Amino acid sequence: MGEIEDAIERADQEAFTREPPKTLQGRINFLLKQMKTAKAVAQELGVTADSVNRYRRGARKHPPKEIADRIDAAVRARWQPQLRKRRREQAATATGITVETRARFGYTAPIGTTDDGRVRRLTVHLPPDYARRLFNARQQGADDQQLRRIVAEGLQEVYFKDGGRRAQDLEVEFTDIDYFDVSF
Repeated sequence: MGEIEDAIERADQEAFTREPPKTLQGRINFLLKQMKTAKAVAQELGVTADSVNRYRRGARKHPPKEIADRIDAAVRARWQPQLRKRRREQAATATGITVETRARFGYTAPIGTTDDGRVRRLTVHLPPDYARRLFNARQQGADDQQLRRIVAEGLQEVYFKDGGRRAQDLEVEFTDIDYFDVSF
């Protein structure tokens, strides 16, 4: 996953109204309930079905850190899907998203103005239309470059062009992301 997709996933997880299961057995049982078979869970985690069953029974209580991290990520990715969906729909139709980033912004601008890229730290609220486009692109499997273009277009229109009140011919490039976070 890229920076933007990771940020959307983190924003999704900030909305949890309940914590995911904390014990290994609880997490494995949750995954088994979601994925139906030990084989499917094993494939997701990169372990054998026997290992999944040992974790479920409590015969093995401490998986290697790498496997424990995969279990945690798999549980969090499936936790409270209706709540996540509701929040994304609200952002895409009513509230929009807030983007906080520190990245290099390059410009294509008319002659006589500077087009040198520079690092900026921005916190900008993007309207629901950009949230909808971002979520739809992500759902359709867009890569990180496509997601960056949507965010860059939003930042260009809202921040740099101030909703059409200035810099009409400005084209913004969004590169060298140092930090990126989204909230909705």
